[in-house]
Amino acid sequence: MKVIDTGLDGCLHIQPNVFKDERGFFLEVFHEKKYAEIGILDKFVQDNRSRSIRNVLRGLHFQMCKPQGKLVSVTAGEVFDVALDLRPTSTTFGKHYSVILSSDTHNQLYIPPGFAHGFCVLSETADFQYKCTSFYDPNDESGIIWDDIELNISWPIDKPIISAKDQKLLSFAEFKSRVLA
Repeated sequence: MKVIDTGLDGCLHIQPNVFKDERGFFLEVFHEKKYAEIGILDKFVQDNRSRSIRNVLRGLHFQMCKPQGKLVSVTAGEVFDVALDLRPTSTTFGKHYSVILSSDTHNQLYIPPGFAHGFCVLSETADFQYKCTSFYDPNDESGIIWDDIELNISWPIDKPIISAKDQKLLSFAEFKSRVLA
């Protein structure tokens, strides 16, 4: 597999080896020993999958007290994916990395615990799959608003479809005032 530097400590953009022939393709989606060799030592406890239509934007989500590391990929379609470092002691605190994840390229993004995560759908539909290092806890969920001016994320869509819950997420300044106080 090829590992691409994201510039964010611990966040890895992974291009798995894909073996193709006239019958189709094969790839390892996860191999504990191989992923440990590139620094992913987390134990994954939950796998999730979602389907969204074009222009849906989900995020930027995280859990406050029980942070989730995630290994994310797209099994059908294409998304613009964003990881945001929320670890106050990190040298990349407040920085983000974005990448297009696609079922054509099979690329993955490993997002360590302590990051917020979000994506928007670029294709007609997209199936999004992710492994998590902690169980989802609805009482611990939080998020940063997708269009926060300070973060200046260049989302590639003009009119995203956003849930009512995601429209009420924190600004990055509100988040900082809570965790840095």
